[in-house]
Amino acid sequence: MQTPKKFKLSNKTFTVRMVDKMPHPGHMGEVDHTQRVVTVATQSNLTGRSFKTEEVSDTFWHEVTHAILYDMNHKLWNNEKFVTRFANRLNEIVNTAEL
Repeated sequence: MQTPKKFKLSNKTFTVRMVDKMPHPGHMGEVDHTQRVVTVATQSNLTGRSFKTEEVSDTFWHEVTHAILYDMNHKLWNNEKFVTRFANRLNEIVNTAEL
């Protein structure tokens, strides 16, 4: 999957930034709800290993899931276990969909 540069959520434009490494140890991505920016890393900030395409895609959908749930004012917006499990399934659908 090619990572988008921008997307709209509730008529608000989010920008997607690809970075080499995230500043926080162990993080692969983040969403800034105020600035409407999704940031996704391409390398581990712990080992320097480059992430596989599927890992980058999974991280993108993980952060988008946070953004969607936050936008919906859903109580699970910051529940990492739920967001990860949901995003993994979403990523699978997007990457296996036949158009």
